[in-house]
Amino acid sequence: MADIEIHSAHPVHDAAGKSVGLLVGVIGVCLAAVTIAAHREHTAAVIHRTEANDSWGYYQAKKTREHVSSVAWTLLGATGGDPNKTIAAMQQFSQERSKYAADAEHIKQEAEARDQQTRTNEAHALRLDLGEGLLELGLVLSSLYFLGRQRLFPIVGGGAAILGLLTALSTLAGGLWGG
Repeated sequence: MADIEIHSAHPVHDAAGKSVGLLVGVIGVCLAAVTIAAHREHTAAVIHRTEANDSWGYYQAKKTREHVSSVAWTLLGATGGDPNKTIAAMQQFSQERSKYAADAEHIKQEAEARDQQTRTNEAHALRLDLGEGLLELGLVLSSLYFLGRQRLFPIVGGGAAILGLLTALSTLAGGLWGG
C-alpha cells in the first residue's frame, strides 16, 4: 500500500492554535457550569414562588376563618338568647378568632420570607443568565480564530468570557452555593 502524504497550508505545529483551543475548552467548561447554576437558580425561584403562593392562599383561608368567627361572635352578642349558652359560645368564637389571627400572622411572615427568597433567586438567575451570554459570546469569538487565524478573536473572546465569569461569580456574594 502506498503512503499518502497530506500537505497543509498551515504548519502542523500551531502553538497559537493549541492555546486558543485550550482557551475554548476552558470557556466551554465554565459555560457549562454557569448554565447549570442558572437553571438551578431559575428552578429554585419557581419553587419558592409556588411555596409563597401556597402560603398566601393558606393565609387568606385563615383570615377568612378569623372573619367568620368575628361575625359569629357579633351575631351571638346581638341575638340576646340564653346568656349562659351565648357567653360560652362567644368565648369559643373569641378564642378561635385569636387563634386564626395568630396563625395568619405566622403564615404571612413565612409567605413574605418566600417572596423575598424568590426575588433573591430571580436576581441571581438574571446575573447568571448575563454571565452565560457573555461566556457564549467569548466561546464563539474565540472559536472564530480557527477560521480567520486572527489573534484579535481570542483576545476579545477571552475578555468577554472573563467578564461573563465574573458576572456569574458575583452571585456567590449573595450566597448562591453557600446556602
